[in-house]
Amino acid sequence: MNNTLLPLSEFTQRRQRFFAQMLDDSIAIFSANKEVTRSNDTEYPFCQNKSFYYLTGFNEPEAILVLIKSATPQAILFCQPKDPLAEVWHGRRIGEVKAKQDYGFDQCFTLAQLNEQMFNFFNHANTLYFCRGQNKFFDQQIYQWLETNKAKYRLGVGFPQQIIDCQKMVEELRLIKSAKELTVMREVNVISGKAHQRAMEKTTAGKFEYQIEAEILHEFARHGARFPAYNSIVAGGDNANILHYTNNDQSLNDGELLLIDAGGELAGYAADITRTFPINGVFSAPQKALYQLVLDAQEQCIQAIKPGQTLGYLNELCCEVLTKGLLALGILTGDYQTLLSEKACKKYFIHGLGHWLGLDVHDVGDYQMVNRAQTRPFEAGMVMTIEPGLYIPLDDIDVDVKWRGIGIRIEDNIAVTDQGHENLTVNAPKSVVEIEQLMAKANIKH
Repeated sequence: MNNTLLPLSEFTQRRQRFFAQMLDDSIAIFSANKEVTRSNDTEYPFCQNKSFYYLTGFNEPEAILVLIKSATPQAILFCQPKDPLAEVWHGRRIGEVKAKQDYGFDQCFTLAQLNEQMFNFFNHANTLYFCRGQNKFFDQQIYQWLETNKAKYRLGVGFPQQIIDCQKMVEELRLIKSAKELTVMREVNVISGKAHQRAMEKTTAGKFEYQIEAEILHEFARHGARFPAYNSIVAGGDNANILHYTNNDQSLNDGELLLIDAGGELAGYAADITRTFPINGVFSAPQKALYQLVLDAQEQCIQAIKPGQTLGYLNELCCEVLTKGLLALGILTGDYQTLLSEKACKKYFIHGLGHWLGLDVHDVGDYQMVNRAQTRPFEAGMVMTIEPGLYIPLDDIDVDVKWRGIGIRIEDNIAVTDQGHENLTVNAPKSVVEIEQLMAKANIKH
């Protein structure tokens, strides 16, 4: 993760907000991720623990952040030392001296000093905060440090008497984005929108899904989003009816739709955009009818977003629009109110309407669920996806054959503002006219 888009002050302010919630004479401990072996002696690309990153901006594995709330609060980092031999093989390390200078910590130590320093920290702390259950090995390490101090209690050594799981404290901070975070999220949306444009321009019948995936990844990296935020879904035809389809290994067929769910990652922040378009550049009448219905539902939901609104209400609104439309198309039959009360549209709209978005694609934050409805009122700074869809698999014999094999999802990223909302997904074409015009121009070039 490259954090150059966020200033040092962003991370120090986050730590200050966390300090403000801590009890006096307390300690909070956060662990970085470790590298994960892919095969034998090779590793997956490193992905930092997002809450650790949120508080530090530090992107090396095996580091530890310690926040001490005392008369003089301190932010302390433990990290890998400078090691010329290790760095020749595995890359440069920041080291404790430069980490203190560049990341605004009050003190920095090497990992070799961890046990000794933790003994001293625990000796003077009444309360311990950590994110319990995120990493069982780190949990075990925490309890080991506790036991070390407890064993010397009769010698006058102190240890925290109270343990608090602070995961929700960090998640609540992460849920409300700052102005600088929103700037990064606008940029990663623009980059991702360009990738979706490129996918539309490069798509023709006979190509393979993975070839279009390659075009998307190329566009991400070309603009600075080196990694995708998640495994891209490039699903032609009936594959679109598999929600998390990532094989991306089938050929694209004339007359079918292509659903692409793909977003880049920039400075750790994710975009999550879905577009569905005709492989040959022109929607058939049934495809167009279903597509326009999904788009209408999405647009009505987006327009309703404002402070105080809830995802629960938006889900109800979406179901109203989809039910009415499916009834008009003859895909659903019966009384509208009865169908609505029975949630009949959920046969075809088989997932939720949206989720929080930020450092994680499915970002942290309490939805305040009541009877499975997301009732948390929106606040300025929240960012979410709005992604209605309709999925009618080839083997659904309950509908006319013209609808079968169609899977459609349209997804934008929306920030709640004081005035209402801002659609961050500004340059990924989604109207029927925009898509067909873009693809027509691309076909002329082909």
